[in-house]
Amino acid sequence: MKTIVTAVLLTVIAITPTFAAEFSQGRQLSSADDFAVLAPRDRVAIENRILTERLDALLPELMAETKLDMWLVINREYAEDPVYFTLVPQPTFAARRTTMLVFSRKPDGSVERLSVNRYPFGAPYTAAWSGGDLTEQWQALAKVITERDPQRIGINVSADWPVADGLTKGLHQLLLDVLPKHYASRLVSAESLVVRWMEQRTESELDIYPHIVSLARAVIAEAFSAKVITPGVTTTEDVAWYIRQRYEALGLPVWFMPDVNLQRPGLPCEAQAASCANQGVIQRGDVLHTDLGICYLKLCTDTQEMGYVLKVNEQEVPAGLQKALATGNQWQDSLTRQFKTGRTGNEVLANTIKESKKQGIISSTYTHPLGFVGHAPGPTIGMWDNQGPDLQHGQWPLYANTAYAIEGNIKQQVPEWGGHYVQIKQEQSAYFDGKEVIYLAGRQTQWHLVR
Repeated sequence: MKTIVTAVLLTVIAITPTFAAEFSQGRQLSSADDFAVLAPRDRVAIENRILTERLDALLPELMAETKLDMWLVINREYAEDPVYFTLVPQPTFAARRTTMLVFSRKPDGSVERLSVNRYPFGAPYTAAWSGGDLTEQWQALAKVITERDPQRIGINVSADWPVADGLTKGLHQLLLDVLPKHYASRLVSAESLVVRWMEQRTESELDIYPHIVSLARAVIAEAFSAKVITPGVTTTEDVAWYIRQRYEALGLPVWFMPDVNLQRPGLPCEAQAASCANQGVIQRGDVLHTDLGICYLKLCTDTQEMGYVLKVNEQEVPAGLQKALATGNQWQDSLTRQFKTGRTGNEVLANTIKESKKQGIISSTYTHPLGFVGHAPGPTIGMWDNQGPDLQHGQWPLYANTAYAIEGNIKQQVPEWGGHYVQIKQEQSAYFDGKEVIYLAGRQTQWHLVR
């Protein structure tokens, strides 16, 4: 691959910018080789242990919190409910035929976990029925429900949350057909439970999450280095494919195609532009940006970082660019200071915008939750195309022990570029412990450099 093989030995220069010293949690990584990656077979036991812990301890709390007596998750093969794979043991690749999960809250607060399907899971579920007749399966589900006589039965239907809208119209009708008529009024949306289940992180997950995020960040360090980039030769597309193939070689799936772009004086970048991204051959003096996300051990990351290609006569990043990155860190601090338990995403956004304006920062905030998926449910804190309130997801409050992509950008004029604007896009995976925001693998406070 032309981006890797070169006759000239190029090196990465590490510097300590004056402007980074005041910002906490900065961390530099160099290579994904510094972090272990389990073989797929070895991941199963860990994922299943964490699943069992969540079902044992977390689900009863959330069902009580959302006042549900029973929760039904009903799927067909290759048309699985979005929440399905977060609930079943590995290795599971599909909902075989029709698969029904029943979670029933008992008087002591614990939750009975039942499966009603042709192929029983075994632990952590108890098979309430197994067989091959679909009609009998639906009758068995009805029997499980009526014997327990729940008053509020959560089903995954939602107008506002896609992840909580997994019950298809056909399955919904079959459920109504098989239940006694008076049960129809007991079926309620389980959207609050689904969102809480998806967003809430456990102690075991928070133990492994920093390692996962470190892998994501470390590959960026490799990509934005002379190991990959030959100025005047390597394209932004070459670097994007290096990142994707590097993760694939590590056995880490990406959940979107990595993006790599560049900025330089003379290319369009207006103060109010949504994006200043450009594609092409990377030259000396270019500012680089990447956006990528991976998933490992059922947890996903979302990361954006910045790089700079030194000119021949440069030993460090121009002061104007160093100040711009520091302004980005300042914006991050303005945002994360607004995190308070119970505060809505809209409130966090409004307060962040107010503080940024007071500081004279041109910023845009579009932070979102992380977890089992990259764009996870929970409080939306702005969107790149809407810096006003979101009347649906922006109304969701912040809870402790939830994870977020601290995402947004600032624009700042660079004296060395003749006053031309640079856009600093930043995104770091972090979690909120109820008191403060902690970056799971540190954050970028220094430029990635290529000589």
